[in-house]
Amino acid sequence: MSTDDASAPSDTHAGASRVPAHIAIIMDGNGRWAKARGLPRAAGHERGVEALRRTVEAAGEIGVRYLTVYSFSTENWRRPAAEVNALFGLLKTFIKKDLGRLKKEGVKINVIGRREGLPDDIAELVEKAERETASNSDFVLNIAFNYGGREEIARAVRALSVDVARGAVQPEDVSEDVLASYLDTADMPDPDLLVRTSGEYRLSNFLLWQVAYSELVFFDVLWPDFDRTWLEKAVAIYSDRERRFGAVSTGDA
Repeated sequence: MSTDDASAPSDTHAGASRVPAHIAIIMDGNGRWAKARGLPRAAGHERGVEALRRTVEAAGEIGVRYLTVYSFSTENWRRPAAEVNALFGLLKTFIKKDLGRLKKEGVKINVIGRREGLPDDIAELVEKAERETASNSDFVLNIAFNYGGREEIARAVRALSVDVARGAVQPEDVSEDVLASYLDTADMPDPDLLVRTSGEYRLSNFLLWQVAYSELVFFDVLWPDFDRTWLEKAVAIYSDRERRFGAVSTGDA
């Protein structure tokens, strides 16, 4: 895949201080953080929002251009209704409280995932946030909400199939790049770096197409305790790795 393609991972800077252009984060561990302190799970999610605010600010300051965070998966509907409602409430609070500031700071907000099934008030807030920040370009915050990687790919295939059926796309023209243009992250570079907190070592159905060549970093820290220090540590690990994209290592050439 050409590095000029919008979906190809791309570093913001070259050399020893390489900063990934796009970081994806699986924000995990809110419930365990709360349990360890004898608090309800909702309290962990509230502290998780504070960690998100810190991370958005730090990412922008160090030169990251895109940040995609896993906020609510399609599988999270299986959780108790009270917890699901609390997560919806936190998204509403985050948008209402932070939208004005993020807009002024040049942050563009995208909410990726299925819109079907979301409560009307949530859907309206999401549309408002996207509409009011649509012209911003300094930093892109993608919030994956009601998102599942397999569902996203299936949804993209359905949309592409419709265009093929009506003649807008020829079957022989279908390629990886064409399919990628139907994903929620179309026109964005793929993540250079994926970080997961809480000591779990799996992708949990997050950005399955997009992280094919991403560097993966896993930390034991629980998400509410994540801060700039951890973000910079992840970037340092990323910077020390050689990304080959299937080619031979430069040291072996």
